[in-house]
Amino acid sequence: MTQRNEKSGSYHHGDLRDELLQAAVEVAAERGLHGLSLRECARRAGVSHAAPYRHFADKDALLLALGEQGDAWLAEAGRAAMAGIDDAQERLDAYGVAYVRFAVEHPVHFRIMFTSELNGPTDGETDDGETDDGETDDGKEGAFDLLVRSAAEATGTTGEQALVAGFASWCVPHGLAMLLLDGRVPSERAATPEQIDELSRTVLTLWRRGT
Repeated sequence: MTQRNEKSGSYHHGDLRDELLQAAVEVAAERGLHGLSLRECARRAGVSHAAPYRHFADKDALLLALGEQGDAWLAEAGRAAMAGIDDAQERLDAYGVAYVRFAVEHPVHFRIMFTSELNGPTDGETDDGETDDGETDDGKEGAFDLLVRSAAEATGTTGEQALVAGFASWCVPHGLAMLLLDGRVPSERAATPEQIDELSRTVLTLWRRGT
């Protein structure tokens, strides 16, 4: 659909909201989250500085949208990685590898998902602080709830212990992902997606063995 920018008289095509999200990723990658602004996203999308406010009330709303997009993408990557694997522990490890790969391939989304600047609700929490059922708008589990369920299946735990198992299973891939994003892992060990996957599998195996 072609839409008209009332102030500038210019036209743009497609989904403005999606274009603004893409622009936000570019700006954040170049300038960091502190340098991200709706005005700069509008400039890159070729619309008036007022146009983004039709979709996002403020910068926090933009960050929340990116965080939610990242959560949905991560959950989908986890489901794809686990598909066809029967063993529960192997499924959990596959999700861990996918988690690290996601972080490396989508560093802006990944950092936004865990930034203290994101003041909106996180995965599994509503605006009023009430815990929801962990499902996204399309009815699928969010990334954290998928992790907790997978960890529960792998460890045979339920309730609070399943939640703790989820946290335990989260720590290692998240820590490795942060080390990679911060450049703490020698480049020769993580120069390709295949090397990153292999490193992730090795780290997860060593952690599980207690080595």
